[in-house]
Amino acid sequence: MKFKDQIVAITGASSGIGRQAAVDFSYNGAKTIILISRNIMKLNQVKKTINPDCNVEIYSCDISDKKMVYDVGQNIMNDIGTIDILVNNAGIGIYGKVIDQTIEDIEKVTSTNYLGMVYFTKMFLPSMIKNKRGHIVNVASLAASFGIPGMAAYCGSKFAVLGFSESLSYELKNTNVGITVVSPIAVKTNFFDNESFKGKMPHKLGYVLNPKTVSRAILKASYSKRTEIVVPFFVRSAVWLKHTVPYLINPIISSSFKDGNHN
Repeated sequence: MKFKDQIVAITGASSGIGRQAAVDFSYNGAKTIILISRNIMKLNQVKKTINPDCNVEIYSCDISDKKMVYDVGQNIMNDIGTIDILVNNAGIGIYGKVIDQTIEDIEKVTSTNYLGMVYFTKMFLPSMIKNKRGHIVNVASLAASFGIPGMAAYCGSKFAVLGFSESLSYELKNTNVGITVVSPIAVKTNFFDNESFKGKMPHKLGYVLNPKTVSRAILKASYSKRTEIVVPFFVRSAVWLKHTVPYLINPIISSSFKDGNHN
């Protein structure tokens, strides 16, 4: 019961990785799980799957809306108090070439995946530092290390998450507050249900993770001293190869995501 009596807040908790992480934290001793998402109806369904011994609080929030994050954050602190673990999990992807995408599409991906994480981090970090305890887990992607054709906005947002987190990790030295990025490869969620992906991505993405696998990494990350955990662990070698012999790896990435249908 590693998380006994701890309060955990999770964004993007209505489905996929966030939903699974909420369930797993609740069955590993967490006292309170704070579910955050735009969809209250789905959050109420998630609540039914959580350990009945765990207190569950639900907050509706569009994390790309700075004022809404501030208001929700204030409500959480007034209602519950300081949180121990913040899991910034919410994220979206829109497929398309930069030349074809609207600036609004790019802003939507960036504000949800990156700025939403910044907003919630800024909201809860001061109390964590004051209390000299806490951990922030930012769910990124292997796309935080690899540029993928047609995913410039998404990759840019995940590169930003990793860079922000790495910089912040140095600032948090000697505070007893930690930050860890979890970077999985493709995960079996509704991420690719967005209309923009239809006919543009491979039907078989190869090694696809189950949300439970990523959830286990999130729980591990929430008490880890590491800056980044890549899931599965052996994919870390691909990141090393990309930085060491990019002339070998980059053509493989480019050919894996060509325009048009992948039959």
